[in-house]
Amino acid sequence: MRPAAAVLGLAAWLAAAPAAAFEWMDNAIGYRFGTKYREPANAKDITKNILSFTHVDGYRYGGNFLAIDWLVSNADDPKKYPNGDGALSGAQEIYVVYRHELSLGKISGKQIRFGPVKDVGLKFGIDLNTKNDAFQPRVRKPMAGVNFSFDVPGFLNVSLLVQDEHNHNGLVARDVNFRKTGRLEADWAIPFNAGPVPAKFQGFLNYIGSKGRDGFGAPTAPETLLEASVMFDLGAPVAGLKKGALFVGVGYQYWRNKFGSDHKTDPSGGSFAKLPQLQAELHF
Repeated sequence: MRPAAAVLGLAAWLAAAPAAAFEWMDNAIGYRFGTKYREPANAKDITKNILSFTHVDGYRYGGNFLAIDWLVSNADDPKKYPNGDGALSGAQEIYVVYRHELSLGKISGKQIRFGPVKDVGLKFGIDLNTKNDAFQPRVRKPMAGVNFSFDVPGFLNVSLLVQDEHNHNGLVARDVNFRKTGRLEADWAIPFNAGPVPAKFQGFLNYIGSKGRDGFGAPTAPETLLEASVMFDLGAPVAGLKKGALFVGVGYQYWRNKFGSDHKTDPSGGSFAKLPQLQAELHF
């Protein structure tokens, strides 16, 4: 609970901090929806509604990124206990991602450029989660490494990190400490125009190496998570908002060996997700 409380406190501070504290900042409330999400060892397609808060900023020496997702499943991904009337209801999950980067260019006061790279930074972060299903995960995943910022329209970042994951397996009632492993992260948002409508191609990619054995004693497999979307700026023509305030679009999720569970040894097919998503973002 302490790490979660700390991150929620950080979220409140970042959202309410005066603009003078940052060179720039952006907050957004987001929504995603799909009907074919998957969970390891679950043979069913799962419908989820996902509400998110995202904060990103830049300051004198670097920047912050914070995303908090609230994922609400239907009954095909049940919570641990049935309701009092005996009917199953869907599980709910909170997933938090925080990253902080120290820009070596900003700290040194000198441009660090080579090839397509326009800056190099030190990146630190943590992932946290909690979910009220039978597995009862409690992800605690600190990580650190180096980030490369590329000179493109919008932004493109690629990070090489080392992560140290700790979790909980409620099915066997014990905590699980995984082996440290390498992690590649990429995130991007590239603006373009779809006729008269401003748009952007955005997303992220995570590749995580195998991390030893899981809570059941089974070997883990390398994990790949890709989420990409095309978003259209509809704020001005539809809602009379300023440019960049409201984006609506479609996305795609590809998640192979989810949480390190080898999809080749999961007969349910739940360790491999491929699905479209409807998405919206309100920036403020």
